[in-house]
This record gives sequence, C-alpha cells and structure tokens, in this order.
Amino acid sequence: MKLDMHGFIQKAGPLRALAVVVSRHGEEVGRYAWDDLCRRNVYSASKSFTSAAVGIAQKEGLLSLDEKLTEAFPEELPKEVSPNLAKATVRDLLTMCLGQPESFLMGGDRPLHQEKNWVKLSLAQPFTDEPGTRFLYNNVGPYLAGVLVQRRAGCDLLRYLGPRLLWPIGITTTTWETDPMGYTFGAGGMFLTPDELHRFGLLCLQKGRWQGRQLVPQAYLEEATQKQVENGGQGYGYLFWRGAQGSYRADGKYGQFSIVMEDQDAVVTITAECRQ
Repeated sequence: MKLDMHGFIQKAGPLRALAVVVSRHGEEVGRYAWDDLCRRNVYSASKSFTSAAVGIAQKEGLLSLDEKLTEAFPEELPKEVSPNLAKATVRDLLTMCLGQPESFLMGGDRPLHQEKNWVKLSLAQPFTDEPGTRFLYNNVGPYLAGVLVQRRAGCDLLRYLGPRLLWPIGITTTTWETDPMGYTFGAGGMFLTPDELHRFGLLCLQKGRWQGRQLVPQAYLEEATQKQVENGGQGYGYLFWRGAQGSYRADGKYGQFSIVMEDQDAVVTITAECRQ
C-alpha cells in the first residue's frame, strides 16, 4: 500500500528536503524527490558506516572494543599520558564518551590544522573526564575508530567495506573525505545517493543481513543500535542515535537521516539541505 505523502511534501519542501524514501515490510511504499538523486555529502551519517566497519573488524579478529587506546595508538601518544587517556578504550570512541572537554576535528576546524597527523593531534587533546562518564558529541572518536580499522586491515575504509558491505547492497565506487595522511575520515564526508543511504537503513533493519548474507554481525549491530549511554535525549549507541518509539538512525548534518523503526518494520530515509 502506497503512502499518501502530500502533507509531508508540502511541509518538507520549504525546509529544503531533497529526497525521501519510505519502506515497510520490505516494500517501498513512498518516495519523492525535490532534486536529482545524485550523490551528496551525508556528513555524520557516515559515522554509522564506520560503526559497521568496527563490528566487522571485531568479527575478523582485527580489534576489540575493550582494547585500550594506549595499545591501539602507541606511536602517537603524548609524552605525558594522563590517567583518563590511559583508561580510554575503543568502546569509548563509539559512544561519544571519550572524556575530552571540547568537540574536535569538526567541519570548520579541519582545514585549519597545521599538524598533518590527526591521530597524534587528537590524542594530544585533554582528557579531563573519566571515559564512559560524560557524553560529548566529538569527531575524534569515530575518526580514531576508523583509523584503527584501516591500520589493522591495511586499506582505507572504502576498500575494506567494499566487498564486505558496500558492494553487496549496491554502493559501488563512491568518495569519502580523507585526512592529510590519506586515512578515510570515519566521522563524516561520505557521499551517497538517497537510495544508497536507504539500503543501509534496510540492512540495519534486517539485523545486518542482506540477500541471505550476514554482512554485519547481528550481535554487534543489535548492541550498536541500542542505548549505550545517556545523551540528554533518547540515548546513543555505537555511532547510532536513538529516537522516539524505539527507533534509531544514522544522522548527518542538514537533514541526512536513515531512520530505522523496528516496531513498524519500516525505514524512512531523508536527504536535505536544511539549515534552519
């Protein structure tokens, strides 16, 4: 049954929505496009792909969520390792509870850094809080998580995720922002069409399974999309936001969403250029 989307279209258009795709019970039930369905920056919705990469890498034995950052990045540690940095783990990278007092590596800041080694730069920031105790939205966590996968796998995130996740769900050659050293920037900058982002949401709804293949480990994905920490709202998982009525989402700036509603067996994906 197709949805009557007239009311949504009238309200979303002035907010600069670009496209919406809705699926329920495995069938597409609605779509509308205000512009071409080309690839655009999905900003921080990229973080959820990085989370999936971590889950796959853990399954392959490349890393552990309980691994200390001091073990993961021994070459880039500051001369003085604070007690809080010494406690921080890969899991803390995924929950936005790293312990740093300010957001770092955000969009407007990245072009200004003279230091090319952003891993070293990130670990040099203060760790003022005990990891796992305070939520702060921060690009350092997903960036470092993505770098760790790349170092352990010996390739960038697009090459790593290509045969494991992207190609099977129909995402072929695309682009993803990189840092000055050539590492994929796992906190943002992936370019996708609305349909490509939507298929990722469908993959999540199907517990990481696609056309008979388990692409993302089910146990990891279930953990990643559940509330792991308080964030002043519905909670936060491993680079996934929790939402109302048991939903969760990949969430990017200016209105890039793939919202998974398990209770309704539905996915709603929106791309936009909403700056209100």
